[in-house]
Amino acid sequence: MKTKILLILCLFASAAHAQFVTNNKRVADVYFQNKEYYAASEYYKKALQIEADTSGSIVPYGFKNKIKEESPKREEYEYCVFQLGESSRKYKNFNDAEKWYEVSRDFTNPKYILSAFWYAESLRANQKFKEAIRAFNVFLDKYNVKDSYSAKAVEEIASCRFALSELRYPRMFSVNKLKNEINDKGSNYTPTIKGGNFYFTSSRPLHVGGKKEVLSDQNAKVTRKESPYLNAIYITSGNPLKEDVTIRKATVEGKEKESAAPAFHPNGKIAFITSWTGQGNKKIYQLNAMTGTSKDWSAPVELGSQINVKGFNAMQPFVTKDGKYLIFASDRPGGAGKYDLWYAAIHIDGVLGTAVNMGSVINTPEDEEAPYYNAATKRLLFSSNGKVGMGGFDFFESVGDFGQWSEPQNLGYPFNSSKDDLYFTPVTDNDSEGYISSDRESVCCLEVFHIRREFLFIKGTVLDCNTLKPLSGAVITLADSVQQFKFTTDDLGRYTFKVNSNRYFKLTAEKDKYFSKTLTFNHGQMAQRDTLFSPELCLTPFEIDKPIVLKDVLYEFNKAELTPDSKEKLDHLYTIMVDNPTIEIELSSHTDSKGSDAYNLDLSERRAKSCVDYLIEKGIATNRMTSKGYGETRPVAPNELPNGADNPDGRALNRRTEFKVTKK
Repeated sequence: MKTKILLILCLFASAAHAQFVTNNKRVADVYFQNKEYYAASEYYKKALQIEADTSGSIVPYGFKNKIKEESPKREEYEYCVFQLGESSRKYKNFNDAEKWYEVSRDFTNPKYILSAFWYAESLRANQKFKEAIRAFNVFLDKYNVKDSYSAKAVEEIASCRFALSELRYPRMFSVNKLKNEINDKGSNYTPTIKGGNFYFTSSRPLHVGGKKEVLSDQNAKVTRKESPYLNAIYITSGNPLKEDVTIRKATVEGKEKESAAPAFHPNGKIAFITSWTGQGNKKIYQLNAMTGTSKDWSAPVELGSQINVKGFNAMQPFVTKDGKYLIFASDRPGGAGKYDLWYAAIHIDGVLGTAVNMGSVINTPEDEEAPYYNAATKRLLFSSNGKVGMGGFDFFESVGDFGQWSEPQNLGYPFNSSKDDLYFTPVTDNDSEGYISSDRESVCCLEVFHIRREFLFIKGTVLDCNTLKPLSGAVITLADSVQQFKFTTDDLGRYTFKVNSNRYFKLTAEKDKYFSKTLTFNHGQMAQRDTLFSPELCLTPFEIDKPIVLKDVLYEFNKAELTPDSKEKLDHLYTIMVDNPTIEIELSSHTDSKGSDAYNLDLSERRAKSCVDYLIEKGIATNRMTSKGYGETRPVAPNELPNGADNPDGRALNRRTEFKVTKK
């Protein structure tokens, strides 16, 4: 969830015109300690005599040299520069954070050593992945401590490499930001659909003011008007994709409380929300539907200790569509790290069971948030910043039933971005279309996006190469670098795949007593068409120790050297050896009866060896092949006619090269 931007109204007047005075730094520190990072950054700029322009702060000319000067101000300069980077990063302004960490990473004071880490992370957030890899490696070279930062740097390098691959081969999703008032000022997130209503959370201005609020730390106090940026739940009816929408604020009782992330039980009688005060922990509350009254819902009631543990946070409730489970995020004891995903059974009478951690397959030492579960497909979508991904929070998908989960898979680019991506809600039962929240197009704040899966159809027919009849029961495997699908051909030999990827594919067809065959589709072929059709995929049958003739494999007269055309014919056998990596063969050569027995035997052995040598040159392992010359000892046709005349056709058949499978 993004830190809300605050409207700063009444601050110390004396500090506004100071050059480099303690007051500006103290005011900035107060805001920083109170997690008001935008306000803090503005006052660290004042302390450094920096004016922000329309595109954000710019490091003034000569600023780095000014810091290097030995003077009483140097320590304060360095402190404010580092804090300016910290403030910018914490309210997700990675463009500014990158600039200031680039300066502070050269500071010699050990307390700023993490500047190099945060500089690299800012580069990653700004999609400068190659530069980020170099910067993380520089950090690891300088940082000699084995802790969470060094481990995270290694993970971030892997994430940058993953991101570069994803950008090269994007997944098939269309992602578009809503162009209406749903994305107003502040953060807009947690899209949820109930009936004909679209619910979301927003920290948009409430247009209230006049009340003074005091922020303080141990050294100073700051007085300002109460922030108008408060999280609340909003509703719009109809299609949220329309340009003109009517938005109203949901009425949730609770004095001075902020509310977010509504979740509805499928029975329509119960709802859950996250609620909190400025200084309190986030907790999950239950609301009950009220019929026959002017109110839609009752006042929020805090859930018991099975969900809300005193002193810890519980947030982002989600109720499964079958009404059996409440899933939520919490930093309560017993988890794997910071925020973990937990679930509690919802009994028939509506009573909640004790929360259970979703386990180490799902949870990491970092944060897992924003759960969504499709009970029909058993697919869990959630966001994590503790796994290899594009950066920030990424969506991951796992299949399971609350007893066991598959290894979560990153949903890739453009479903995910280099920033934060959370809160999926579906429009369709199969999750092919829905809404997410992301700050990919924002300096600071989450916005609502519409997302839709797009698909590519790969289909064809498998035939017997000899009879050209369809082959039923052949197993077709389609795989790219991150996923794999299987299909068994029907009675007409047909197969069909519906895939959500346009990257490099490998298709393998297999059937017992047939050589396997592999086809590949490169990225260019995938991008050129909506459907790939492969009608000529056929499999060649074989039996152990039954010879197969390699047609048109010819040699120079009375020589063992292969002709160029014969090498091309042998490439067919090379392909079989590659597509069937476990088979071993005997490759043999035969002659007709002209010439002496000894000569024919020697010639055939040399010819068989030349074929094996050619395949070895192309990369086939030596131990998978043996060569054998049989001379004229195994004719398949008469060399002479019954009347003793020469039989040219028979001799041609006997002069052959063949192979047989000796081991499967």
